[in-house]
Formats: sequence, C-alpha cells, structure tokens
Amino acid sequence: MAEQLSRRLFPDLPAYPERVIQFGAGNFMRAFVDWQLQRMNRQGLFQGSAIVVQPTRNGQAEAINKQDGLFTVLQNGIYQGQTVDSREIVASVSRVVNPYTQFEDFLALAENDALEFITSNTTEAGIAYDAADRAGDAPPLSFPGKLAALLFRRYTLGKTGFVIIPCELVDRNGEQLKRIVQRYAREWRLGDGFMKWLEEENTFCCSLVDRIVPGYPRSKAEELGNELGYKDELMVTSEPYLLWVIEGPDWLAEKLPLDRAGLNVVFTGDMTPYRERKVHLLNGPHTAMVPLGRLAGLETVEEVMRDECFSRFVRELMEREISPMLDLPLPEVLAYGEDIRERFRNPFIRHELASISLNSIAKFKTRLLPILSKYRHKNGTLPPLLTLSFAALLLSYRGDRIPRQDLPEVAAAFDEAWSRPEAFAENILKNKSLWGEDLTRIPDLVPAITEHIRELERAGSRAALQQLV
Repeated sequence: MAEQLSRRLFPDLPAYPERVIQFGAGNFMRAFVDWQLQRMNRQGLFQGSAIVVQPTRNGQAEAINKQDGLFTVLQNGIYQGQTVDSREIVASVSRVVNPYTQFEDFLALAENDALEFITSNTTEAGIAYDAADRAGDAPPLSFPGKLAALLFRRYTLGKTGFVIIPCELVDRNGEQLKRIVQRYAREWRLGDGFMKWLEEENTFCCSLVDRIVPGYPRSKAEELGNELGYKDELMVTSEPYLLWVIEGPDWLAEKLPLDRAGLNVVFTGDMTPYRERKVHLLNGPHTAMVPLGRLAGLETVEEVMRDECFSRFVRELMEREISPMLDLPLPEVLAYGEDIRERFRNPFIRHELASISLNSIAKFKTRLLPILSKYRHKNGTLPPLLTLSFAALLLSYRGDRIPRQDLPEVAAAFDEAWSRPEAFAENILKNKSLWGEDLTRIPDLVPAITEHIRELERAGSRAALQQLV
C-alpha cells in the first residue's frame, strides 16, 4: 500500500516563513490561492507560506496537518489550444490551526509581524453577521467574528494591520466583510481607538475569483495513487485557467507580486467592469444554455459545446448580444469569450446542466436580464437568442418536463401563472417579486415570449434555435 504524502517522503521540498493567514482550506483555496503562492515562491518573488485557520467546527485541520500541509494539484483541461494534464505537490501551506480547540493559538497569530495578508473562502454564507457572537467567545462562530477577535488582539499588541483579500463569491466582498467586522467592534464596545486602527492600519480589498475546481478525483483516486507513488487524501483537480481580480491600492501589486509570477491576476482601482464581464459573459451563457439544452435532452456543458447547433448558439449569444453590451474594449471582451468557450469544451470536467439549473430565475435576473434590457434600449429590438432562451426558461418552470430546482415561493408563482396558459407570459413577466420590476414594460417582450413558447412546444428547442443561428 502506498505511503501517505508527507514531508518525510519528500524531505527536499522547501519550507517558507508564514506570511499569510488563510481562513478555509477547501478544494478551491488549495487549488487557487495556495497554488499561486507556490508559483510566486518558485520564482523567488514571495518566499512565504499560508497558515490555515479552520473556519467551522468540522474541517480538515487533522487531514492537512497529517500530510504536513502538502497536497497535489492536478490540472486537467484545454488551455490556449493545448491539452494540460499535470500533477504538482503544493508546499505553500505550513499548518492548520483549529480555533475551536486551539483558540489561544489562533489569537497568538496576531503576535507574528511576518504575517501580513489574510485571505478567505468560507462560502457565500461565510461573510455574514451572527447575532449570537459575543465579545469573549472562544471562538465566535462566524468568520467575521473570528476575524474581529484576531484583529482586536493585533491592535492591543500595538502592531500594524493586514491586507485582507476575501475570495468569497459575494459582490464587493471586502467591503461587506469590513462592515460586519466594524459592526462587531461597535457592539462589543472595543473602543474608538480600535475603530480608528481598523480604518487606518488595515486594507480590505474586494476581489473576484474564477477557476473551476471539481475537487477530489474520487473515481480515479486509487489509479492516481498508484501513478504518483503515494496516498493523498487532499489531492484536488482544477482547470488550467484562473483569474483573480483584486481591487486595492497601487502599492499592493509590489507587495504581492502575483502578476509578476506570470499569473492571470489583475490589480485595479475598480473591479466593476471585470465583475460584469464574468457575471454576464461566463455565468450568463451557462444560464442561457441550460433550458434550451435540457429541453433537447443534453446533459452537460461539454455536450452543448460539442453539438454544432448549440455551440453556434453559445458563440453568437456571446459575440452578438452580450459582448457589445459590456463597458470594456470589445476586442478584449471577445478574446475573453473565446477563453470561456475553450473552458466550456473541457473534456476533463463533467459540468451537468441540472446542477447549473439550481435557482435559475434568480440567476437569469442577475446575469442576463440587464443584458436583455440594455440591448432593447440600445437597438430598439429584443436580442433574439437571449429572448428565446428566456422563453425556454419560463417553459421549463412549468414543471412537467424538467424538474424545477428553486425556492418554493418561486415554484408557486409559476404554478399560479401557468394556471391561466393564455395569459401566462403577461402574468409571470409582471411579477415584481421574481424580477424586481414589471417586465411587461419592456416593449414587445410579452408577445415575443408567447410566440417563442408556442414554437418550443410545437417544434422543440433545436428546431427553434436553427431558425436563429
């Protein structure tokens, strides 16, 4: 039987001083942040490791410490036209501290002047206020509560603050995290001096992350263990592509030279255009392809991209209807779109349309409705491909063809609207609780949706698409 991965097996792997506090050690953080730290270290640009804080009571502290912080990142996919299939032991994590059993060790991190950065990925629900958290809790339950306790200890020691870069998929994540930490500071009565120190000595950055990380390759674990020659309970697969947009001060790129390591990292004073690009041009086509693809019997993103008709739909949707609506240089956006389609075609990742379909109404509202409205206002006509996809989405929420995966109140709103099929489009589009506005005010939308639904019912999604692409 293969031996467990550890530094005893690989004694020549470098060890670096701890410079980063990392809340969370899930698949994404190991294949994203820690992998990038290793890239900088290998080029002599950073020379630092991350000490991981386990953010929840049940975590991976024991497993990571058992492997001395080592794990394998497997990159699988197509990148810039080339097939990538690589394995690499990442050695940029030093250890894990569990604040639920080592609270004083956790607070003692504040004593280390070499620790300059804090990163996190505690899921979207992690950047949230918890009224149950109290001053003196050991530890507070929430991530912002733990962070507030650590920052207060740092303040009492008279030390400088941190650069804090959360990676949670929350809009303006750094600003939201800062607001919650400040709220705890006020409610815990930590004093005006601490509030001033929070503001003046710490830099909370907003960031946007992008990398598909399927995680532990369970079905191939034994085969990979035989190939690698060791057992790794923490190996993680990822696509080759990554993007990290960090909104922060000008000096940050020098202090954290990710871009100089050849990584696709953008330091900017305003991440808004990049967020809109990702939300609309990456997430948007995902949402648009799901109802049409599922109505045609397709199951995965790769199947969509291998189908000539549906692949053409995705390309033309991105190039003709979405890209011109974004406030970025068109050549840059089109190049980004080509990168995305290459990622969609990744044969190593099974990305199921059914999983993407979860909460599709809220996703359409965020990702595609602004594009539809802007296109109609700018061009005086509706975007044909996007409008057809919208109709397919509404039809799929009838519930008799494709299982709905949404909140009970959303399903109830559709059931009520479908109880009067002849007025369905008007009734569902004017539902402000779904869309945040009355969509019947968009000229031509009600008759267009009504006609598309009839065509989808009569001929199916493939035939409907073939009339447009």
